[in-house]
Amino acid sequence: MQGSLETAVPASLPARRVAGLSRAAWSRLGVALTFVLALLLPYIVSNYQSFQLTQAMIYAVALLGLNILTGYNGQISLGHGAFYAIGAYVSAILMHRWGVPYWATLPPAGLAAFVLGVLFGLPALRLEGLYLALVTLSMALAVPQFLKYFDSWTGGAQGIVLDKPSAPAGLGMSQDHWLYFVALAVLAVMFWLGANLLKGRTGRALVAIRDHPISATAMGVGIARYKTLAFGVSALFTGVAGALGAIVTGFVSPDSFDLFLSISFIVGSVVGGIATIPGAIFGALFIQFVPNIANDISDAAPWAIYGAFLLVFMYVMPQGIAGALAALLRRVGRGGAA
Repeated sequence: MQGSLETAVPASLPARRVAGLSRAAWSRLGVALTFVLALLLPYIVSNYQSFQLTQAMIYAVALLGLNILTGYNGQISLGHGAFYAIGAYVSAILMHRWGVPYWATLPPAGLAAFVLGVLFGLPALRLEGLYLALVTLSMALAVPQFLKYFDSWTGGAQGIVLDKPSAPAGLGMSQDHWLYFVALAVLAVMFWLGANLLKGRTGRALVAIRDHPISATAMGVGIARYKTLAFGVSALFTGVAGALGAIVTGFVSPDSFDLFLSISFIVGSVVGGIATIPGAIFGALFIQFVPNIANDISDAAPWAIYGAFLLVFMYVMPQGIAGALAALLRRVGRGGAA
């Protein structure tokens, strides 16, 4: 049977117009306004709030990586905290042991996570659904324990303390503000790369495998190749996020990458919106700020409040925050057309 990938995935419907603008134009306008707001935020909020927003941007990069695998390719992972940890430790070791500049540690951290993701993705080809989830869960449990060994490299259970980078001389920025802009730059680059990847042939292949694997195979899509690539690229994004997290916090230890981190990534992906690029940002804001809000509401039972928030979000927005906003725009567009 002859065919091409383009015939396996239906063509996009004509862009609808909302208030005289197409959805694509609204999307570009929203991205531009969001980026301008992000540039202004450090001058409006405190240093600590800048640090929190920096953490949210780091999580957004990790969530985009997880979304490539789970949202767009349909492979469930409960172990992305392990890739985050690998990226963090590669960056920390390069900075602490060999004095590598912090910005130069991001590519090797992403590459190390990519290699681990590909190696893990190969045997995972035989597994699907809950079985794959359980295997990735074992990785999330094993990696933090593994990092406690090789003390001369990883610092053992005590971890590694890093010197947080300062802003270049003459800018007059605090460390937190400078690292905010570093994280924003990395976020912009990674989201640009992710958007181009997912909107191209590779993205169509991943979605085709998720939705119609038999049809995708008939059209010549290499299932094994693309599934392995999805694991590797997803791990790469998460590894870069982990490296950036180590740079921003100035400390890594095995206990920082426990199972809850991996679960938080899954929660953020679902709350933000599975298989959506903006959903990674919304999900990151949720997992960064909602636990703090829950703790402020009740010191005695913060996780009960957190669970209540999660239930409300899932009940009100079952397609995630990005999905709810997209549905709202569609309703506005129909109203404007009428």
